[in-house]
Formats: sequence, structure tokens, C-alpha cells
Amino acid sequence: MKKVIFGFIFIFIGFSANSQKTLDHLLDRYNRGDIPYISVEELKMKLEKEKLVLLDARKAEEFEVSHIRQASLFEESNESHSLSNVDKDTEIIVYCSLGIRSEKAARKLKKAGFRNVRNLYGGIFEWKNKGYEVVNDEGEQTEKVHVYSENWSQWLNQGEKIY
Repeated sequence: MKKVIFGFIFIFIGFSANSQKTLDHLLDRYNRGDIPYISVEELKMKLEKEKLVLLDARKAEEFEVSHIRQASLFEESNESHSLSNVDKDTEIIVYCSLGIRSEKAARKLKKAGFRNVRNLYGGIFEWKNKGYEVVNDEGEQTEKVHVYSENWSQWLNQGEKIY
């Protein structure tokens, strides 16, 4: 009987370990890694002290649910974002839900000649998981975060998940 119980425990632990991937593993799987990351803690400090451009690379409906207060929407389909007056050396931080779509958007910005572009590690999910404020389309603080899909929702541990 002890062997059976031990066997089930061993199988359960093995299954749990394999099913729980780290954020590093996820981002390594989907991203090229050619855009440097910025941590949510570093971004939080920079937003309080420095001038930078913060772009949200999610869809409009995700942005409307919540976004980081200083962010502007930068949809991939909307190439006419008002960056024409932005100096090519200005620091630009791009984020999405976790950091996958934002890497693609950041790569497009680099290709357009912007030299100081970074990707927010863990995106708005990591931002909210650290307890930082997000706001809705009216600029009011909210606990809601659009999680994009059921699969990606596992990465949001704080706040109210919206689909």
C-alpha cells in the first residue's frame, strides 16, 4: 500500500512540475529575444521620474478593459501611430499581455529606426501581479484585466480576469 501511495505522489509531483512552466520558458518559446526586456519594477521607477513613450500592443478591446495609465494604444494594424514627432533615440517601452505580441511590435519599431526600444517582461499580467495600478478606458483604476484567452489567463494571478 505504501508503494502505491508513494507511486501516486511521485507521478503527481512529476506531472505538476512538467505542467507548470516558468514565464522565462514561455517567453523563450515564443520570442526571438532580439528586443531587450525591462522589468515591471524598473518601468515603475522610470514612469515616476523619466520621460518615455509607453505603448500597449494589445487589441483595442483589451486596452479598453485596462492598461497602464501612461500607455497609448499601438495596434499592429494601426501603423499610423503618432510617433512621427518622436525622436528616434527616445526610450520606448512596449507591452502586451505577457510580452509576446509586444516583441513583434517592438521589432517593427526598431525596423522603423527607433534605437531605444524595450519589451516589458511579463507584460500587463506581470505588472498587475506585482500589485501595480491599471486603469480602464475612462482613466479610472480597475482590477479588471483582459486575459486574451483561457490558456493565457493562467499567468494572471492578481485582479479580475476578463475574456
